[in-house]
Amino acid sequence: MWRKQAQYEETIPIEAGVCLTIPLGTHFQFRAFGSEPLAALGVTMPPWPGEGEAVRVQGKWEPTVPD
Repeated sequence: MWRKQAQYEETIPIEAGVCLTIPLGTHFQFRAFGSEPLAALGVTMPPWPGEGEAVRVQGKWEPTVPD
């Protein structure tokens, strides 16, 4: 998982049982390395306000899934 907020940027290894936060305004991207598919669960609190909340930004890796 890659996260960037203002000038701070980090890449975090994710494995089963890992939990992390994505604060408001954070750019993020995730990907799987290896042959196993990645499954992730996302929860928003408070509830997601709607389509206008998310904005596409340049991530760390080139996307492999088309829009």
